[in-house]
Amino acid sequence: MNPSRTKAAPRPSAASAIETPAKPSTLNPQPSTILLAVTGMSPAVLTETVWALARQKPPVVPDRVVVVTTIEGKATAEKELFTAREEFGGHGVWDALRSTLAAKGLEVRQRLRYEARVFQIWNEQAGRNQDLNDLRTRAENDAAADFLLEQVRSLVEIPGASVVASIAGGRKTMGALLYGCMTLLGRETDRLTHVLVNAPFDTALSPGFYYPEQMPRVLRTRDGKTVKAASARIDLAEVPFVPLRNLFERDLVRKPATFTGLVQRCRQQVQEYIRRDVRLQMTWSRRQAAVNGTVLKLSPLQCLLLLFLAHNAATAKPALEKYTSAILPLQEFAKALREQCHPENGNDWRDEAQVPKDFDDQGLRKVLDELKSKLRKAGPEAAALIPLLPEKGRFSLDLPPTAITLKD
Repeated sequence: MNPSRTKAAPRPSAASAIETPAKPSTLNPQPSTILLAVTGMSPAVLTETVWALARQKPPVVPDRVVVVTTIEGKATAEKELFTAREEFGGHGVWDALRSTLAAKGLEVRQRLRYEARVFQIWNEQAGRNQDLNDLRTRAENDAAADFLLEQVRSLVEIPGASVVASIAGGRKTMGALLYGCMTLLGRETDRLTHVLVNAPFDTALSPGFYYPEQMPRVLRTRDGKTVKAASARIDLAEVPFVPLRNLFERDLVRKPATFTGLVQRCRQQVQEYIRRDVRLQMTWSRRQAAVNGTVLKLSPLQCLLLLFLAHNAATAKPALEKYTSAILPLQEFAKALREQCHPENGNDWRDEAQVPKDFDDQGLRKVLDELKSKLRKAGPEAAALIPLLPEKGRFSLDLPPTAITLKD
């Protein structure tokens, strides 16, 4: 007998396990999935998120992993995840993770394809975009928002693909911006997640922690204590979001110049929806108002101000731009109200329609804030009027005449 035939087959290395097709399995039937993540100096959130997705039922193994980060974040991820390390059997962390998943019967071939994209900002002097090393200034955050918006748009428009967006990494600003972009452009089939790891695995360990079944089984904390990687608990939190594209499809499909521009267009649409549904009813002689059927009792100044705004809107008077421009017209309006008062009617409040002496724009803002507070406390039906009240650059009631009823 040839002795060579009796030798046991060598165990596959981490690299060979990746190249060997997994046995046919029904563990992870899935459509095309793209993991989109923002990261900073802790790329472990990527391996933790991939691990958590793979442990779901049914398991999800993303086809692509698109990482949006800074120059330094990209360098850190490449060093930590793709540099061969002795403690990982001479392989990189990413390859070791893929090997572990393949050993569990999950298909990783042509999946978990890592792509790094660095935030960019326009450099007018150089006449080109340049990569960002951090997000600190207002301009850098605005540029990052625009960049993320385009990344999300490019991925959600891929036919048949679903996006899993992770807000776990990087600065809080990055996660907030990604949440905003997913709210604006995401679909019902997309997901927003945040990965959570129990202590002490959420802190710096030596060697680093990346997933529970990693090769270095025993890790050391900063104070010298040892912990087992297998003791880590990784939870994937689903972050709810509202896919606004269902409301603003026309605005969202049309490519905006900036993230801020898209937000502004959506705000205008929201205002328009609100204006369509709000109804305001007031009686000249009564200190009260009914907003969408909810009745509010008002102070003399609150009633005077709201009547002034409602009358101007009902008669289609041009909107005033400044609060200071409203003081004199409000005084004249109060005088006209007092003249219309019927003293024999004990319920007629109009003899109280007075504008205090030395009343200025700050006093006007105070009355307006009090009115908003009263509307807010009255409930959602009444609170719908708040966005239509005066705001910076517009002192008017943003309601059409047909939505306002003024009774004698």
